[in-house]
Amino acid sequence: MKLPGHWRIAYKLLTNDRGKFFALLVGITFAVFLMVMMTSIFSGVLKRSSATVTNIGATVWIMDPAVNTVANTIPVPDYLLDAVRSIPGVRYAVPMYTGGALVKLRSGHFQSVSVIGLDDTTLFGRPPLEAGNIQDIYGENGFIVVRDAEYRKLENPAIGTEFELNDHRGVIVGIARVAAGGLFGVPTLYTTYNRAIQYIPSTRFTISYILVEVKSQAAIGQVKREVTRLGYLALTRDEFIARISDFYKYQTGVGTNILLMTVISFIVGLSISGQTFYTFILENLDKFGALKAIGAKSRELVYMILFQATFTSLTGYGLGVGLCTLLVTLAKLRLPNYASQITYGNLGLALGMVVLIAAMSSYIGIRKILRIEAFDIFRG
Repeated sequence: MKLPGHWRIAYKLLTNDRGKFFALLVGITFAVFLMVMMTSIFSGVLKRSSATVTNIGATVWIMDPAVNTVANTIPVPDYLLDAVRSIPGVRYAVPMYTGGALVKLRSGHFQSVSVIGLDDTTLFGRPPLEAGNIQDIYGENGFIVVRDAEYRKLENPAIGTEFELNDHRGVIVGIARVAAGGLFGVPTLYTTYNRAIQYIPSTRFTISYILVEVKSQAAIGQVKREVTRLGYLALTRDEFIARISDFYKYQTGVGTNILLMTVISFIVGLSISGQTFYTFILENLDKFGALKAIGAKSRELVYMILFQATFTSLTGYGLGVGLCTLLVTLAKLRLPNYASQITYGNLGLALGMVVLIAAMSSYIGIRKILRIEAFDIFRG
């Protein structure tokens, strides 16, 4: 597509001084890189913080109202399980245990792990296996290990590998894959609910969560009301993930720090690009004045400024996103547990800020251009 004449002139003016053009690109590229990198790290942290909810996949989670994250479990009484099963619209409800433990490996080293106990009858929430047979989890001391970024911390166990957990013998009977890895850098083991509460010391109540499947989506509202009446909290999978995200955003320093870094990145990009673009306008003021003298309308000069700012901003945006994507990819190759993901939300936020940078830079240039008079240019 052929550009209009005044846009071609604007492009040549912009790229004529490659040093100034490069400075403009560097400022915006660096700002976009920081914005996308910071928000991507935050997105990765939020995704991993709710990894258990994603991997288990229950429609409704029932818990103590004080629970903020899936790792911050508060056991609920056993009678609540029977009460939930009696609610109309509940297809089935099963208990789940989640807790931390310390295992002794074959080498004699100790390693913290996260243990998830699945309902003995249904094994609801079990992960898909890439090795082993799920029925072997019912065997003596059977555990399933998750092959994720933390897998090597258990010394890369195979089927039949033994370990100790609170003076109990454990045997790896399966190796599983999950959709999302955990946040806290510890390996994950799955076993049956009864084995988990036998091996790991716990309080009088042992049910961490009650997992519910409903007969229809319309029944979710009734389940929530009945559970609330009992004094507990029922959340859908998406609501629980949102609750965990809100906790990390607003009740920890993670969200505040990421917000500050994003704002600082925006200010850096705006400062560099705004100052450089203003300098560019001053140095080419005589050329814009000459264009005005030979008949260029103010509207066309404004379009030229907008074209220059937009072209520079979008080019810097593309370079910044590309650089961020490259570094995130390399980091994940070297550090498998690196918590970062680039989402459409991250890219949209960065694009919005780049558009704002372009608008403010354009405003500075347009004000200067509209004030010039051809007579003053030729007289100088």
